[in-house]
Amino acid sequence: MLERLARYYGRMAASSVPSASADAPAGPCGPLDSDLGWALGAVFRSYVKEANVAVADLPGGPRGYQVLAAAATTALGTQLALANELGIDRTVMTYLLDDLERAGLIVRQPDPADRRVRRVCVTEPGRTRLTELDERLRLTEDHLLSALDEADRTTFRDLLRRLATHANSRHPMTDACQAVQETGIVQDGPQAATPRRTRRR
Repeated sequence: MLERLARYYGRMAASSVPSASADAPAGPCGPLDSDLGWALGAVFRSYVKEANVAVADLPGGPRGYQVLAAAATTALGTQLALANELGIDRTVMTYLLDDLERAGLIVRQPDPADRRVRRVCVTEPGRTRLTELDERLRLTEDHLLSALDEADRTTFRDLLRRLATHANSRHPMTDACQAVQETGIVQDGPQAATPRRTRRR
């Protein structure tokens, strides 16, 4: 998510603070375009909304993407290890994996070293789907940054990376999934794990 929520939730940084304009919303103390919290919140909110749309047709939506990406790119392997790493309730993880397996994107196989343990393996269709989702998220980033030219985008990302590193040194997080959990973007629970929605993306 991010990992696109590191991959899926982080790729941005402002090259400058925009000057006040007639188009900027006004707060009780003046134009909001001079307010750092509003600027960060507006960009973050837009990114999350569009990124969620990009993975909406995947079983489990954003959570399903996190599970599929983690299973494909880490050596965690087991269902329990994935749940612990992503901060997902074990019952919710079971629902997610059930949906992903029904869609043919993963399979659960007994671990040769311990037949009581199930390993989560991404299928070839699952890897193909993950590549497609990564491309959608890349296009989401491009759309979000379309107001900037290439040089400004590079500066924006560099400044955000530096700002994020500084902020993390003050309030450390172990991984991007923790950031997602703390901001409440993804909610656990059976309804969150198995969304029943019309295709929006």
